Amino acid sequence: MPRLYVSSAAAARTAKFVRRRRELKTIDAMLDLYCRHHHQSDNGRLCSKCGELRSYARRRLERCVFGEEKPTCAKCTVHCYKAGMRERIRGVMQWASPRMLWRRPLLTIRHMIDGRRVAPTLQRAV
Repeated sequence: MPRLYVSSAAAARTAKFVRRRRELKTIDAMLDLYCRHHHQSDNGRLCSKCGELRSYARRRLERCVFGEEKPTCAKCTVHCYKAGMRERIRGVMQWASPRMLWRRPLLTIRHMIDGRRVAPTLQRAV
């Protein structure tokens, strides 16, 4: 039986998970910028609320039903975040996205390119 998700440590060691690993880096960078500005956290250390959001986002990404074909969350056809968490991550992304271009330009450009990918549709079991 195939595994439904892969841990982030295993994903980091496998070349197959390049896109998801990059998306994890993007989420981490956005949360770092957001938390540093809004919660005055130290560089690289998140407050408890942002740390909780980061853990939740990582779990959702690791367990994505689309696997390596996953689109960016904005274009995804399956909304796997709970409503409250979706609003929190959306707020972080809206605030951090314009600032990411200056602080992490390559990561931002790759994320923009990934955002242009066509979102796959979820196949229903027969």
